[in-house]
Amino acid sequence: MARTTTPARILAVTTSTSSYEPAAGYRTGLWLGELTHAYDVFLEAGHEVTVASIAGGEVPIDPESLQKGVIGMGDTDKRYEDPEFMRLLADSPSVRDLSADDFDAIYLTGGHGTMFDFSDPALVALVSAFAAQDKIVSAVCHGPAGLIHATAADGQPLVAGKKVTGFSMPEEKLAQRAEVIPFVLQDELKAKGAKYSKALVPFKSKVVTDGLLVTGQNPTSAADVAKAVLKVLKKKG
Repeated sequence: MARTTTPARILAVTTSTSSYEPAAGYRTGLWLGELTHAYDVFLEAGHEVTVASIAGGEVPIDPESLQKGVIGMGDTDKRYEDPEFMRLLADSPSVRDLSADDFDAIYLTGGHGTMFDFSDPALVALVSAFAAQDKIVSAVCHGPAGLIHATAADGQPLVAGKKVTGFSMPEEKLAQRAEVIPFVLQDELKAKGAKYSKALVPFKSKVVTDGLLVTGQNPTSAADVAKAVLKVLKKKG
């Protein structure tokens, strides 16, 4: 995709939660590739990306996303070894201090930590504001947890009647997290009226676009979500 001459301002949001609540013996945090893969697509297209978190400050990284064979997907390892990029995660602004007025799109990254803090009122209000201003709302993997409580301009659930995807229960079982997650993401989205779908094969990339709402199912979908956001940005002009 050609590099734009009119950069869009994209807000990427991460979790601030580093462990399961109550402690389940697992660490969690941002699934790093879900940020880096999209970040690289956005930057290559000439757009600006601001990385923020729920609480602000240092962004916790899920250690499993750094394992050999995982971190090598895309250029995640290069970003992890890049001091300039990692400084973005060392002292991030909080969503509580940001406004939808200053951005053209929001991208909610994943990692199981989002299931504990993406219900934060500040994020819910921010996502709802993006929707109210007819701006792009996107999310990947567990990031759609940030869509559950968000509302559309008419006060109805943002995802009501919308086609969406997100981390599936079969994938939770394969990841051996089905017994410790606080809720089932696909069920909560359906409960809000979303038309949820998933890939036939777990962990295969799947992206669903419904108007200005773009969602991806799992870590392998991050770059494709970003590409879909670029297509919507182009349509919006």
